[in-house]
Amino acid sequence: MHATTILMVRKGGRVVIGGDGQVSLGQTIVKGNARKVRRLAKGAVLGGFAGATADAFTLFERLEAKLEQYPGQLTRACVELTKDWRTDRYLRRLEAMMLVADRDVSLLLSGAGDVLEPEGGVMAIGSGGNYALSAARALAENTDLDAETIVRKGLAIAAEICVYTNGNIVVEALDA
Repeated sequence: MHATTILMVRKGGRVVIGGDGQVSLGQTIVKGNARKVRRLAKGAVLGGFAGATADAFTLFERLEAKLEQYPGQLTRACVELTKDWRTDRYLRRLEAMMLVADRDVSLLLSGAGDVLEPEGGVMAIGSGGNYALSAARALAENTDLDAETIVRKGLAIAAEICVYTNGNIVVEALDA
């Protein structure tokens, strides 16, 4: 997925998701302050998306409905969403990926049917995702920095390298 970077870190009793604000259309930046990270389920779940914006909003709405159907069961809600995403004729055309987390679990969701937990509490998606992931893993393993600082520094490093990532960062956090 192009034109964004979303990074999630779980460390020290906190889970933090951050994302940049750049929206690109081909080679042009059309917006620099988009909000790609948000709270769901009355603030109990964090989510961030990479991909087509309208597709991501559709998926957030569907995830909210699944969270209402399965309250307090993020994994179950995500599995049910990805089943629908793979099998529904309309949904399977959506082009986006999501990182979601609650106090207990962190997950990556994709239209390919993936519901994955991160290794080492760090996961990233989007065009700058690998840069942010590398930076965050190094910081998490070799420093005493907290989760929010790691997310902010990881995204800043990605913004220096990836032309589809900017420094307008939005961060949301939950205590685990």
